Amino acid sequence: MGHSRKKQGGIAETVKTIFYAAIIALLVRSVAFEPFSIPSGSMIPTLLVGDYLFVSKYSYGYSRYSLPFGPNLFEGRILASQPERGDVVVFKLPTDDSTDYIKRVIGLPGDRIQVTRGQLYINDQLVERRQIEDYVYRDGRGNLRRQKRYVETLPNGRSHIILLNPDTETRRAYAALGINYIDPDNTGIYVVPENAYFMMGDNRDDSQDSRYLAQVGYVPFENLVGRAEIVWFSIDDSASFWEVWKWPGAIRWDRFFTVIE
Repeated sequence: MGHSRKKQGGIAETVKTIFYAAIIALLVRSVAFEPFSIPSGSMIPTLLVGDYLFVSKYSYGYSRYSLPFGPNLFEGRILASQPERGDVVVFKLPTDDSTDYIKRVIGLPGDRIQVTRGQLYINDQLVERRQIEDYVYRDGRGNLRRQKRYVETLPNGRSHIILLNPDTETRRAYAALGINYIDPDNTGIYVVPENAYFMMGDNRDDSQDSRYLAQVGYVPFENLVGRAEIVWFSIDDSASFWEVWKWPGAIRWDRFFTVIE
């Protein structure tokens, strides 16, 4: 009898420990850091497909989207802090708030944004960029490909690398998805509304971002989930995260603990 009671007590303690651990994990995820993985190439070369990163939830304060499943408990943001131009941000897609996107903040409320002949203009001023060596990679078929690579410096002095590759493949891909293709290298003028932001991917010609108003558009402040901070794990497309036995040949060791800028 005593042995049975001890066993039940041990199970209860285990259940209690698991419960408390789950609560702590939920709090950390809601208030401090949330893990996020990169599913697409829209932020290459800053972020690669297969990068796993931590997103700081406290950077811009908290909205309903800071909580799991985004319950509609309150509007706006608590302890709000505005993002800076150049921040890499995870946000809920305005047209589908169950989908996470990650892009760079390019336009702030009231800004005028335009791309002309592949050159970015913010408030009618040409954004400085400097060409560096090409970005070389292998595509899905194993072919060696090149894209033009530039260091772009935003008006606040923050720099990052972008890729440009205006080709017909991207246009065909969008057409196949039924997306009304706009030329991302020659756009109209976007005027960013109050309390919203204009987001762009660093892989400029292969990024569905705020230039596509019907699919993404201007991102409300409330939709920001957090700022991307650091890559903690990275694996190439030769293995999935759960295929541990393939890790030795697939892990990109050089990307571990890379600070995202």
